[in-house]
Amino acid sequence: MDHSATAICNLLYRYAEAIDEGRLEDAAGLFRHARIETGAAGPLDAEGVLALWRKILVIHPCGTPRTRHLVTNPILDIDEAAGTATSRSCFTVMQATDDLPLQIIASGRYHDRFARIDGEWCFVARDYRQLDFIGDLSQHLRMPLKEARRR
Repeated sequence: MDHSATAICNLLYRYAEAIDEGRLEDAAGLFRHARIETGAAGPLDAEGVLALWRKILVIHPCGTPRTRHLVTNPILDIDEAAGTATSRSCFTVMQATDDLPLQIIASGRYHDRFARIDGEWCFVARDYRQLDFIGDLSQHLRMPLKEARRR
């Protein structure tokens, strides 16, 4: 894998790692140059998505959402000359809590755009609307998914 592909995949994985560790500010910081499409709420910037996460995500006493986000099958299209790229990847979210045995709670796809800014690959867009399968989100979201999508 070339340097750009590795850097872009690492962004995908750093996002998952930060969310799973409850480091919402760090996860949002990855989107500092991005617009994030969440659905009916319209596109959000990094500050807006951080506010949304703080409002809807359940953070357990351990300081994490007790999740594991697996990001797989990244399909990258990189234009080195233009310093732009796109990615389509799959995500699977597993969760285990005191009240919920380990299980898959959601699965879908991320559609992302990237740009090289000051020599570094950065997110410039993410579309969260491709949620394909929904499991028991009762220990993950503070409100039903339909309501959360409107926020």
